[in-house]
Amino acid sequence: MKYAIIAAGEGSRLAQEGISVPKPLVEVHGECLIDRLIRIFMAHDAEEIVVICNSLTTLVSSHLAGIQSEGLNGKPVPLRYVIKTTPSSMHSFYELCQFLGDSPFVLTTVDTIFQEKEFCEYIAAFRQTIGIYDGLMGVTDYIEDEKPLYVGTDKNLQITGFYDQDHDCRFISGGIYGLTPKAIDTLKGCMGRSESRMRNFQRALLRDGLRLQAYPFSKVLDIDHASDIVVAEQFLKTI
Repeated sequence: MKYAIIAAGEGSRLAQEGISVPKPLVEVHGECLIDRLIRIFMAHDAEEIVVICNSLTTLVSSHLAGIQSEGLNGKPVPLRYVIKTTPSSMHSFYELCQFLGDSPFVLTTVDTIFQEKEFCEYIAAFRQTIGIYDGLMGVTDYIEDEKPLYVGTDKNLQITGFYDQDHDCRFISGGIYGLTPKAIDTLKGCMGRSESRMRNFQRALLRDGLRLQAYPFSKVLDIDHASDIVVAEQFLKTI
């Protein structure tokens, strides 16, 4: 299985709040965000890990170059990275899709914080759903996002819709996407229509007839503000 990380954002809100390092290199619980994801993905049989970072700073690309040549924590990493500044997460995903069309993959953004045990269970579930569903989407009923994407589900947790407003939905998107290569055609269609938000990509998956299942996580956090780092530290310490 392949894994993909979108790490191309500028982290402007963090910078405005006094965080001097790029978001991928922010440390939470003694570990850089990018390193944490790579370590976790390697623990789950990563065939390849593909990352996109922006061209505005060399700190992240240099960090990735070091991992590519020297490994992480003494272990080699099958890492590929792209350096490009993009206008949106969907554009970043598009830059990575050329490497993701030949096997199932899990995509997330660099600042996604979750319990490792739950992620392990999620990966096992994703492997089991391949061939039955076209995607297993991480969701949560913990709502702390400023602009959450609400996820409609039926009684079997099959996804029925994605909404900007609460439609009596139990879950919101956790930003963890387990997908099969069929999703790449949908992504290309979105780009052809000049769409630019990941939530529109998710809606397009349903419009294109792909079957998506929701997988509940107890809590998923994002690091958008300096205060989020403190919350994430506390969350990881309690696990």
